[in-house]
Amino acid sequence: MMLIKKLPTYRIPMHMTTLVILCAVYFGTVMNYPVLKTIFNLSSDVSNPVFPYTAPVLLTCAFIIIFSAFAWSYIFKPFMFFVVLTSAGTLYAAVNFQTMFDSTMMESVFETNSSEAFFYLNYTTVFYLFAFGVVPCGFIAAVRITPFQNWKYALLSRVGLVLVAVVGIGLIAETCYKDYASVGRNNSYLNKMINPAHIYNGAKYLKKTYFETKLAYQTLGTDAKVVEVPNGKPTLMVVVLGETARAMNFAYNGYERNTNPYTRDMDLIAFQDVSSCGTYTALSVPCMFSNMTRNSYSKPRAAAQDNVLNVLQHAGVDVMWIDNDGGDKGVAQNLTYISIDASLKNDDCNGSTCFDVAMLKDAKQFIDDGSRNKLLVLHTIGSHGPTYWQRYPDAQAPFQPACNRSDIENCNDKQIVNVYDNTLVYTDYVLSQVIDELKSVSNDYNVMMTYISDHGESLGEGGLYLHGTPYAIAPKEQTQVPWLMWMPEEYAQQKGLSTQCLKEKAQKHTLSHDNLFHSLLGVYGVHTEVQDSELDITYSCRLDS
Repeated sequence: MMLIKKLPTYRIPMHMTTLVILCAVYFGTVMNYPVLKTIFNLSSDVSNPVFPYTAPVLLTCAFIIIFSAFAWSYIFKPFMFFVVLTSAGTLYAAVNFQTMFDSTMMESVFETNSSEAFFYLNYTTVFYLFAFGVVPCGFIAAVRITPFQNWKYALLSRVGLVLVAVVGIGLIAETCYKDYASVGRNNSYLNKMINPAHIYNGAKYLKKTYFETKLAYQTLGTDAKVVEVPNGKPTLMVVVLGETARAMNFAYNGYERNTNPYTRDMDLIAFQDVSSCGTYTALSVPCMFSNMTRNSYSKPRAAAQDNVLNVLQHAGVDVMWIDNDGGDKGVAQNLTYISIDASLKNDDCNGSTCFDVAMLKDAKQFIDDGSRNKLLVLHTIGSHGPTYWQRYPDAQAPFQPACNRSDIENCNDKQIVNVYDNTLVYTDYVLSQVIDELKSVSNDYNVMMTYISDHGESLGEGGLYLHGTPYAIAPKEQTQVPWLMWMPEEYAQQKGLSTQCLKEKAQKHTLSHDNLFHSLLGVYGVHTEVQDSELDITYSCRLDS
């Protein structure tokens, strides 16, 4: 019998305290490079020349204390494998997109489905995961923990290490406290950049979502009624919910490029100054359909009460939600719901994602199914990045050269803007198709359409990409969104509205997602006690007021 020689296994003998120090140094320097770089950039405003150089020491000392709490046999290595691998992914996002993994970003991460997650997979992410995650984990795995002579030496070593770290933090505080206080007070986002804050914030999200007592469900607007119209026709409204469309790149809002070529002759009303509730979908979508303002919004409360679509249901309106963007974020939990199957492979789907026009078949079936009051929500994938080029057919890409890759940090600014603007042009095409369908049934319905995006997008301005920046420091690229209305004169007359008044309001008034709940009721012609006339953009434009 042939004997197979066992391959040698290389192990690195090391005390636990030494491994803790090495891991702490790795996180205090390499894994928090974006934080250190930011502190060095901000140090120009500080008179103490030593200040920025204490930052890696401070972080290392802090990580020594944290990691020491987990430095036990059979616990430390699995713990560090998880921390290192996940931190490699967050390091990639922080370096390339300036992403901060605070509690709001972790909500977005947890509510992103698998198909959306693959949008971010590319050679660069694989490199970061391997170089900064797999390789260090391989080193940790190769370490053979050498025990101390007895438990007293082990205890003294552990306590001594923590005390040294505490003294180090104390010395830095003694010499640089004023500098840290000044920089920290003026740049409060710095603590959100520290890696691996995502683990702490992720745990907070899981606790809040799955382990806290749910609120009792509250119904709203059960008194809602649709006001009868003179011509007796039912109402058909389509709400197109945009994804990642920013207002400044819409031709309707003064953008120098014609990103609205398909609807430019359809007499749409474009509201010029509209801000979002959040900078990511999981927050903005439930917020914008709720009766809460951005400042008063509570996710648990929103999930436990009726939204504006439910109020319309109470009024006898048949409501359907068709989704092409990874889910309704809880808004459609009590509605008729259809999700586009992205796994299909046809003219509109490539097996992982579908063009938004794929929703129109189900939309037409809903519209043609009997003549009654209806509202249809089309949740588009719109301009979802970073795989922007997958949002439109190649034949409908007027701006070239485009960034046809997911690692957009490797494209130049012009290519990124081109590919993003192409998504807006295709969105405009989808809107024109919706309007054409509504025109075709205008003999049977009073028809209108409105389009509004959930949040905007950064395309490299100020070094930021994508979205999800904490709202307090988010740039206008992420918070200013387009809001369009297509309202035929017949519809306006039947609902007692002045389109001229709405056009004037669109040019002059500052609006936000706070207005959507009440304005949808107003535009549809629904009366209910839960409606706030001050937030209803149609209230002052009523012909009988």
